[in-house]
Amino acid sequence: MTTFGARLHAAIAERGPFCVGIDPHAALLQEWGLDDDVAGLERFALTVVDAVAPHVSVVKPQSAFYERFGSRGVAVLERVVAQSRAAGALVLLDVKRGDIGSTSQAYADAYLDPASPLGCDAVTVSPFLGFGSLDPFVDTARRHGGGLFVLALTSNKEGPEVQHARTDEGDTVAGRVLRHLRHLNAGAEPLGSFGAVVGATIGSTEEDLGFNGPVLAPGFGAQGGTLDDVRRLFGSAAAVLPSSSREVLRLGPDTAAMRDAVLRTNEELRA
Repeated sequence: MTTFGARLHAAIAERGPFCVGIDPHAALLQEWGLDDDVAGLERFALTVVDAVAPHVSVVKPQSAFYERFGSRGVAVLERVVAQSRAAGALVLLDVKRGDIGSTSQAYADAYLDPASPLGCDAVTVSPFLGFGSLDPFVDTARRHGGGLFVLALTSNKEGPEVQHARTDEGDTVAGRVLRHLRHLNAGAEPLGSFGAVVGATIGSTEEDLGFNGPVLAPGFGAQGGTLDDVRRLFGSAAAVLPSSSREVLRLGPDTAAMRDAVLRTNEELRA
C-alpha cells in the first residue's frame, strides 16, 4: 500500500502543485447559464472534472455545495470523486469534519475507506475539539493509505481568535497543531501524509511550517494570494498545494480555457 504522502509527492512531480477546487457556487452556475438545481450542478461539476482532472495533481471538491441538493447532490459528488480519480488526479474532499469517538470514526469511514462511495485520497479536518479527537481519522488514514489536511492557520478574519491563542506552555494553538503534525510525519519518506491548511493570504507567520508534510494553501488567485506570497510564506514547507477555485471556474464552460489556465499556473508555480 502506497501512502498518501508518497502518492502526492509523485503527483506533484508529474503534474505540478496546483490544486483546483470544484465548488459549484450558485453564482457560478448562473454565470455558466445553468439552473441552480441538480441538473445544473451535474453539468457544471463534471465539465470541470473533464477539463482539469487529467492535468492537476489534486482536485478539491467542497462537499457543502453538493450536500445542499440532498441525496441527489451527494450522488453527483460521488461521480466527481470517481471520475477525477479515474483521470489520475488525487481527490482531497473539503469537509472540515471534527467530532469525537464513534462519530469521528464514522466520518473517517465515509471519506477514507476505499469501500465507501465517497472514499477519497484525503480530507480536511478540524482539530479544535482537541487534536486527540482526530485519532480515528489518523488511524483510518494510516490503515487505508489516506491523508489529512488539518486546519492550522486559516485566512478567515475570525481564525486568529482561536489559532493565535496561547497555551499554558506558551506556544500558539496553531503552533501546537503543527507540532502534532511534525510528530505524525516523523521519519516519513518521501513526504508525510498529514498536512496543514494554511491560508495563502494570511500575510505572514512566525510558525515553523517544516513538519515534513504538505501544506494546502487556499486563497491563491482570485482571493488575493500571489506567487510571491507562496514563495515568501512557505519556503520551509516540504510541499505546498496552492489552491484556487474561482480563478479557474469562471473560465467555464469553456473546457479549453480552464485546461490552459491550469497548465499555465502549474508552469508558473514550478518556475
